[in-house]
Amino acid sequence: MTVPVVHFTVGGEELSEPVAPAVGEAGRGYTVIYDGHCKVCGRMVKFLRKWDRNRELEIIPSQAPGVRARFPWIPQRAYMESVQVIRTDDGMTWQAAAALEELLKVLPKGRLFAWLFKIPFMRPLADRFYRWFARNRYRMGCGEHCAVRPADLDYDDS
Repeated sequence: MTVPVVHFTVGGEELSEPVAPAVGEAGRGYTVIYDGHCKVCGRMVKFLRKWDRNRELEIIPSQAPGVRARFPWIPQRAYMESVQVIRTDDGMTWQAAAALEELLKVLPKGRLFAWLFKIPFMRPLADRFYRWFARNRYRMGCGEHCAVRPADLDYDDS
């Protein structure tokens, strides 16, 4: 699968720098997109920066200009529901617990915990916990931003 390259122009001139600001340089192995207004997500980013010794991650807030154009296959509401992890060489995208699992495989210290997802029933439990956590993150220090979300936001944990 090839991922189309999007070139941005302003006033008829092509921008030489990426529009979406990044924690790491573009061209890294993975791009992590998180809710930049969420305090819980901000803490996760600090943690990822610390563990990303091999500099594999480009970390971008979902509110950054150009994110939608750069990743057009990700629906806008997906950014409110969970973190998005994109492998840059083929565009493969993970979200929620699957994104965390992929990050654990990539990060050096994460490999110590990645084996947990191989335990039977661990993935469904992790998915269920992630949806619960995402739905209740405002109670865990996120603040007003996460408490105000669309009423139709469906975490599908029936």
